[in-house]
Amino acid sequence: MGLTSKKVLVLAVLFAVLLFVATVWLWPRLARRNWRAVGGRIGILAATQAAIFACVGLAANQAFGFYASWADLFGQETDQGVVVDHMAGGATGPLRVVGTQQVQMAGGSRPQLTGQIQKVDIVGRTSHIASPAFIYLPPEYFQPQYRTRTFPASVILTGYPGTAQALVSKLNYPRTAQELAKQGRMEPMILVMLRPTVAPPRDTECVDIPGGPQTETFFGRDLPDAVSAHYRVGKKPGGWGIIGDSTGGYCALKLAMHHPEVYGAGAGLSPYYKAPIDPTTGDLFQGNKELKNRADLAWFIKHQPAPDTSLLVTSSKQGESNYKATLRFIDAVKATKKTHVSSIILDSGGHNFNTWRREIPPTLQWVSARLAER
Repeated sequence: MGLTSKKVLVLAVLFAVLLFVATVWLWPRLARRNWRAVGGRIGILAATQAAIFACVGLAANQAFGFYASWADLFGQETDQGVVVDHMAGGATGPLRVVGTQQVQMAGGSRPQLTGQIQKVDIVGRTSHIASPAFIYLPPEYFQPQYRTRTFPASVILTGYPGTAQALVSKLNYPRTAQELAKQGRMEPMILVMLRPTVAPPRDTECVDIPGGPQTETFFGRDLPDAVSAHYRVGKKPGGWGIIGDSTGGYCALKLAMHHPEVYGAGAGLSPYYKAPIDPTTGDLFQGNKELKNRADLAWFIKHQPAPDTSLLVTSSKQGESNYKATLRFIDAVKATKKTHVSSIILDSGGHNFNTWRREIPPTLQWVSARLAER
């Protein structure tokens, strides 16, 4: 049974309940003062507490999609990572579709009516990074009257560690985009959904690490090239959008600022503005001060030429730790008088899916409008 299976959660809850009942039932027998009774009390209390924590952890993981599998949880993934593709123009190509599913909408199951989500494997020709992704194709993509039309595209990134599936099933990006397009509030758009953790379990913060994964190159060059070669995507300069939450939000802003020729709009939901250095990231910059400064968005906007792109940042007055940093970043971008900046500031909202679900509809509309201007 998988980590995200409801059966696992149910079994964990039943086990915790049984341990609680056993504790109540056995406690009189363990009330003695000999070492066996004391050891028994310690053991049964520890087991009950561990079972309760396991239940809470499993429920939180199902709600927020932190880990996709047991291997993901314990850092033992074997089907993803940094790979070298020695066959330029080989049989598999830079993008390979490995599965499809329909968007859960009323009105039928045909892609002409509901659109389609394709699970793909993407190989970066320059970065040599391979990553899975989900690609949402709107219903119009399959309709005969649109057969010669190209569509705007946006990359959607999770936080760290995150799972790409959560973007589909928890944050509901495809369904939201389809509903907004149907209502005429945004253009039909292709969504490329994946997590920024392309070299798990390491958190690369979308940085080209000296001697390590070239993550920024993957997102700034390889990913758009692979998708554009396979799907009918517009090829205007700055014709892509990019959206992310938390770590993905930082990546989205940075990629739009560093690569405005690709990303004409970047939206960070609850982002931070400087790459952290901690046990999950390791040494990202290897002593390279220039690379470290470029990864600091506040430094970049003040010391580098203002990029020709549009940025959207979100925060909450209560519940988000990035509120003051977000206000400072807005002021810094406004001072450039070239880079466009917008914001969504909620009165309250935590660093979680519930908050981001409130921000996603206006964010998709904002990205659609920015790309339409190009």
